[in-house]
Amino acid sequence: MRSLLLVAALAAARCAASQELVSLPTRPGVTQPFVILSMQGREAAAIALLYIGGGGRINARTEDGKLMFGARNFLPRSGAEFARNGVLPVVMDAPSDQRELSDAYREGREQTADARPVIAELKRRYPGLPLYVVGTSRGTISAAYVGRDLGQELAGVVLTSSLFGSGAPRRMAQSLRGFDYAQIQSRLLFVHHREDSCEHTPYSEAARLGARYDLISVRGGKPAESAACEPFAAHGYYGKEAPTVDAMAAWMLKRPFPREIE
Repeated sequence: MRSLLLVAALAAARCAASQELVSLPTRPGVTQPFVILSMQGREAAAIALLYIGGGGRINARTEDGKLMFGARNFLPRSGAEFARNGVLPVVMDAPSDQRELSDAYREGREQTADARPVIAELKRRYPGLPLYVVGTSRGTISAAYVGRDLGQELAGVVLTSSLFGSGAPRRMAQSLRGFDYAQIQSRLLFVHHREDSCEHTPYSEAARLGARYDLISVRGGKPAESAACEPFAAHGYYGKEAPTVDAMAAWMLKRPFPREIE
């Protein structure tokens, strides 16, 4: 089933119109690829720079003149939902010197050095639009540290299914455990599924942080078709993508947003 879903996601990514693969030089000898997804004829009012979980690679490439990339992760899978809400979705790939994004890279200054030219290019192309960094699962490490390093250059940071690390084994020790969210100088939103059963992303920690920061809590969706920590489960808002992104986009655009999604 997962392989079929991956094929479907890849096909959807391949067929969408007006997508663009861009690669910019960043550090010496390094290039950073990213994919600008289609707005499907709509006008953008904000930009969301998306960091996926897992190894952080979408393997963006052109085959037979067609743009291809992995879109099974919650964030790129929901590209059309961002566009429908007037938010331009831009998906970061792994830079040329990283086979997969290690936790050391996600926490390090090299990642910020790779993000800066991307953000500068997006601001050049879309002047005046607020730009948000959004991460999901392991991608929340990236979003949090980039958000910390870039400060008020960003309009805000959105952390979905955050990798809090509670109960994680030693091999998963790198997480947001101990991260000082007060160092993020821009707006900050947490999004979390109440039924997320991934051991590394407990809802209880999101609820605790919700006493201090904005929190959108999600419940329900489709029965899981992947493991608990994978995208086609509550961890990836499976079956709740549209209302979850609707709420995130409303927050980004400074409109009223639901704090509970049932």
